[in-house]
Amino acid sequence: MDVILREHVDNLGRRGDVVKVADGYARNYLLPRKLALVVTDENRKRIDRERKVVEAQEAEEKQAAEAIATRLTALELSFERRVGENDTLYGSVTGADVAEALEAQGFPVDKRKVALPEPLKALGEFDVAVKIHREVTAHLKVRVVPLAGQAPAAAPAAEPPQA
Repeated sequence: MDVILREHVDNLGRRGDVVKVADGYARNYLLPRKLALVVTDENRKRIDRERKVVEAQEAEEKQAAEAIATRLTALELSFERRVGENDTLYGSVTGADVAEALEAQGFPVDKRKVALPEPLKALGEFDVAVKIHREVTAHLKVRVVPLAGQAPAAAPAAEPPQA
């Protein structure tokens, strides 16, 4: 069955695309959720009208997201964590920690939008991506430092070779 998508559907297409899908998928999923319309001349005209309105909205959203992204890029977050010997962390810094710190700074971000493939488990400075909009991603600096009053472990002095 050919349908016109009213919304972006992952792994299928973007708004306004005409796609061929299984009859059951269209009848049981796309059409009841108003994600698509059956292809007719009237529906094509309707989608074109909707597309103009939505494109204007998306342009505004993207512009606002880019403004937030520039503010986030200038931001630097610092996390204090307990450190053991050889600068190993007790615990880690996760995407939820980053999202919580951003919210404290006035940037409400869902933790799933923080692109951190695995938690940060070492001291240092890291570049973390935050997806603001479908097409806009901000990169911010995250520093993991030892807990106040706890100095990083110094490199052990080299021992002279024993004869």
